Amino acid sequence: MNYNGDQQQQQCLDETMRLERSMLKLGPFDPPRSPGGYGDQFAYSSPITPVTPNTPLVCYPMKNRVLRPGVNRKYRKRAILKNGDCNVVLSRPPRQHLRFLQDIFTTLVDAQWRWTLLVFAFSFVGSWLFFAVIWWLISYTHGDLEELHLPDNQSEIGWIPCVYNIYSFTSAFLFSIETQHTIGYGVRTTTEECPEAIFVMCFQSIYGLMIQAFMVGIVFAKMTRPKQRSQTLLFSKNAVVCQRDGELCLMFRVGDMRKSHIIGASVRAQLIRTKTTREGETMAQYQHELDVGSDGSSSELFFIWPQIVVHRIDKNSALYNLSASDMLRERFEIVVILEGTVESTGQSTQARSSYVNTEILWGHRFEPVVCYNKEQQGYEINYSKFDSTLQVDTPLCSGRELAEFYRAQDDYRPPTGKDCPITDCVSL
Repeated sequence: MNYNGDQQQQQCLDETMRLERSMLKLGPFDPPRSPGGYGDQFAYSSPITPVTPNTPLVCYPMKNRVLRPGVNRKYRKRAILKNGDCNVVLSRPPRQHLRFLQDIFTTLVDAQWRWTLLVFAFSFVGSWLFFAVIWWLISYTHGDLEELHLPDNQSEIGWIPCVYNIYSFTSAFLFSIETQHTIGYGVRTTTEECPEAIFVMCFQSIYGLMIQAFMVGIVFAKMTRPKQRSQTLLFSKNAVVCQRDGELCLMFRVGDMRKSHIIGASVRAQLIRTKTTREGETMAQYQHELDVGSDGSSSELFFIWPQIVVHRIDKNSALYNLSASDMLRERFEIVVILEGTVESTGQSTQARSSYVNTEILWGHRFEPVVCYNKEQQGYEINYSKFDSTLQVDTPLCSGRELAEFYRAQDDYRPPTGKDCPITDCVSL
């Protein structure tokens, strides 16, 4: 009986040592890669050998500069610039100028300030000159500009002009300004002598109101457009990758510098990279939607202080097969979009930014920026640490390798308790 117990105990210990020897073979030494598997749908291969996060080489804090944005790195093509502008140039669109003129209001709102102010000034000066010419022609055809019919001689000969006190084109220009803007100095006025003068006066008054409303609307829309509100919405300079609850996570931080909050704020993220289909078609700007959220919630944010937006690199993620070294070699761009309604104006706004592969710090996490201030009796936000990160122990393997390692660790864990024959041996 004791001999059988000793034999079972020795078999259990041998099995445990065999599992430990098999786990020691795992490491970050260029594992073989399979051409198929999960990576085919994202157009890159997937490593098949899991990497243990307990290996010192894996958990050692990263100090290798190749895994961080270097000083002399190459310029990376990006669709969205860091300030949110779209890096898109139109090349020879058909009938471009005609289409822009058909939507002149949006064209002037989107134009630079110098062009908008130039059009604003020329619209008034041009209308003043145009109606000045009409008033001068009315006076000239009626004979009011003849030497005997000038304002100094009109009372003597009893001449009734179309417009009082018109001497020359300068007088007609001044009367045009007074009529269009309803200044009414009381010196130059129309009479009942010329019906055409009465009609032009009514038409210019209506035209003046229309052009004022149009130009004021353009300036107002330009000053209050949502793009200006997005200037106070901040994105962190870098994104980071670290572990949360045993999973690799891609994270970036968003913040709002104003006290007037963004209502109904939501955030989205898209991965832009090259993909080759099964038919051989190469799509250079293929967009993968990334599931993002904050603090265990959905993409909707309660945006009262800076939030860390998290994308979990699980089996549904397009980054599932990317390790730290793969992320440096791959060329891709992660576009992040923050949308919401401005509390003070009720207008919708959108802020954008992007991260290329060299702007993602592997093995970092963000420093806390929110703390409670007892003196002010409120939460204080330290924006000087908005872009600050800390190095943390993070596996260099991909999310798939890490999941396979944890799965293998669970499957080959030495039996304990009632499942191990040692218990039977001890009981015997």
